[in-house]
Amino acid sequence: MNAPSGTRTVLYDTPQLVAVIDEMARQANGLLHGAHPVAVIGVLRRGAPLADRLTARMVELYGLPQPLRLDLQVKRYADDLTLLHPETLLTEQAQHAALDLRGSTVLVVDDVLYTGHSLLRVVEYLARKQPAAIRVACLVDRVTTRLPVHADVVGARLGIAPPDIIECHVPPYEPDFRIELVQPARLR
Repeated sequence: MNAPSGTRTVLYDTPQLVAVIDEMARQANGLLHGAHPVAVIGVLRRGAPLADRLTARMVELYGLPQPLRLDLQVKRYADDLTLLHPETLLTEQAQHAALDLRGSTVLVVDDVLYTGHSLLRVVEYLARKQPAAIRVACLVDRVTTRLPVHADVVGARLGIAPPDIIECHVPPYEPDFRIELVQPARLR
């Protein structure tokens, strides 16, 4: 992860995030209870290992039958929130082209819900696969969505100043599991 300059504050460390994931698993289990089949879809990059963690905890704590696990590649912003693509780019992998989700309950997992552009693109794509329901889980909801999307399962709601950045550090992409607030250096 490129480290923007400025003040960095750890908001959640690994032990705190383990508890957050367990609470998210409880919330998600409530939404998925009785649903069959279930698919858990991670949004690459950091949503994929979060989806793995969340799925493992739902299976372990609540006996959820092992769901279908897939990942989708979606990109609009760089890690420092600079715009990479004017339109959200969702790359359909060849193995997903014929994916049949009819009747499935889908849980989409991402690290941060910011403006909602990426999440809306994912939901639109998955809706064409005709699932029974699409639910969303995000580790952090910045409470600033601009589009008609929301997270059903939220680890932390963090209303922060617009220029500030939330960084989710998620192994294997970073060595430690934590959430940091980055307050960029401001010109005086």
